[in-house]
Amino acid sequence: MRLIAAAALAISASLLPMASHAQAPTRSHALSLMGPPALPPGFAHFPYANPNAPKGGEVTLGAVGTFDSFSPHIVRGTPAGATSAIYDTLTKPSADEAQTSYGHIAHTIETAADGHSVTFELRPEARFHDGTPMTAEDVAWTFQTLMAHGRPHYRQYWADVAEVKVESPQRITFRFKHGDNRELPSILGQLEVLPKHWWASRDFTKPLTEPPLGSGPWRIERFEFGRTLVLARVADYWAKDLGTARGLNNFDRRRVEYFRDPTVAMEAFKAGQVDFRQENIALVWATGYDFPAVRRGLVKKEEFRHRLPTGMQGFVMNTRREVFKDVRVRQALAWVFDFEWANANLFHGAYTRTRSYFSNSSLASTGLPQGAELALLEQHRAKLPGALFTEEFRLPVTDGSGNNRDALRTSLDLLRQAGWTIKDRKLVNAAGQPLRFEILLANPSFERVALPYVQWLARLGVEARVRTVDPAQFQRLTDTYDYDMIVEVFGQSESPGNEQRGFWTCDAANHEGGSNGAGICDPVVDSLVETVINAPDRPGLEAATRALDRVLLWGWYVVPHWHLGSWRVAYWDRFNRVDIPIRSGFSFDAWWIDPARADATDAARRAGVN
Repeated sequence: MRLIAAAALAISASLLPMASHAQAPTRSHALSLMGPPALPPGFAHFPYANPNAPKGGEVTLGAVGTFDSFSPHIVRGTPAGATSAIYDTLTKPSADEAQTSYGHIAHTIETAADGHSVTFELRPEARFHDGTPMTAEDVAWTFQTLMAHGRPHYRQYWADVAEVKVESPQRITFRFKHGDNRELPSILGQLEVLPKHWWASRDFTKPLTEPPLGSGPWRIERFEFGRTLVLARVADYWAKDLGTARGLNNFDRRRVEYFRDPTVAMEAFKAGQVDFRQENIALVWATGYDFPAVRRGLVKKEEFRHRLPTGMQGFVMNTRREVFKDVRVRQALAWVFDFEWANANLFHGAYTRTRSYFSNSSLASTGLPQGAELALLEQHRAKLPGALFTEEFRLPVTDGSGNNRDALRTSLDLLRQAGWTIKDRKLVNAAGQPLRFEILLANPSFERVALPYVQWLARLGVEARVRTVDPAQFQRLTDTYDYDMIVEVFGQSESPGNEQRGFWTCDAANHEGGSNGAGICDPVVDSLVETVINAPDRPGLEAATRALDRVLLWGWYVVPHWHLGSWRVAYWDRFNRVDIPIRSGFSFDAWWIDPARADATDAARRAGVN
């Protein structure tokens, strides 16, 4: 999955809105675009955290893939996914609020009335694990280093930063090119601060093979590349008594075991070698948890409902490839996919078809464009398909029988319009070349979705094949855009902004390791992305995002898949938590080990009950 920026500008209930002409800067303990923060300055803890949660025990998690580096910030290498847990950030998001984050390393955030700058005042007690104080110089060095050598999304997120100024050891100001980028202060608040002194003798551009120095609640205790990573809780963690940390990170150790195959990972969970897993495969959730530990109540299954945008998942067509240049070809390939059959036969009816890049949110386009959205689109009417203004975007709906002849007829007609004809039961172009492409996968469990799609394509004479590679090879191929079609997820927030540059714009289309998997390069999309980023208020943001959504949908860059409004979680019954519904569904960082339950499950494991 891709890094997604989400959130906002400092504001509190008593503060004037951004439109004010007052010259005094805003000082706040929190950042939010969705109204005043719910928690006051100096709050004791997040509502979903237990400040008296006992510390101790070890939890083992499973991951499918491998790792050979501890640097998640650069393109080179395959980083361990848990490495970011060792770093602290300037602010920390709340799992129960939309687009709200609270000062963490920074105790106060100061925003200029004209929106042209943000200043972070650091807590003097903030320090790295070696005892070195964290300073504004570390923040500035981190920002400058990531801009120069980090993954492409940093340059896209922070493109509107004009200057970084260290004003004192605990005070740093970021000045912006203009005052319209309302979420930029919050994106900067997500910065993982790295220790300048530790990196002085190391090459930041190379994969890191030694545990890095961090400042967060965890440190790397031991590891075996490609197999095991163990994080130990930092007992003297500098922020342990802050409201943003109290009651969180309660395990003494977090062990991550890596598996090359998801089936093996599941067997490890059944055997008690893994304590907790999120289940992403509907078939496994429906049929794979009938084993003795579940029947005896030693393993629990729960679905946590969430209130999050679900974004877009789909088969992404790489428009850098000639075969996908024509929008009619892309639409034809999208229409071949029979979601109703797949949902009934593969997913036990669990999913909803995704029809927007901003699904499950108020930002999704629906019906025909109107009002402010229509006004934005009218500016680009000459460059947009006429149907976008007169027809509701739709995907085919079948009876689920697998006999999707109407959709196939539509697809064949589109392909003929694009110059493809059937010859010897194959689709060929004017030069006699067949319509042929490869679907690249990193997870063999997705073959059960891709292979039926290949069969449906074959009915049209399209030669598609599936190739599954290991996660490290998949990462290398996708970083260099060396693929025809992949499965990708474009996650979204309730306040989209700067991250959209990385997903859709011309500038992002060819940066190695970027997020524009489809290779989209369209001046209309570029313009709408900037309109989203610079939207002056919530109504303007919704109109701009719906317009962007509609243009992307009519570009047919993706064969849309499905989404689910909950997280499916299975775990050995050794945990406890604050049992309240929260916006994100659940927060595993707030769980702790219950000694009595842990003793019972450990005894059962020793007895071989699984």
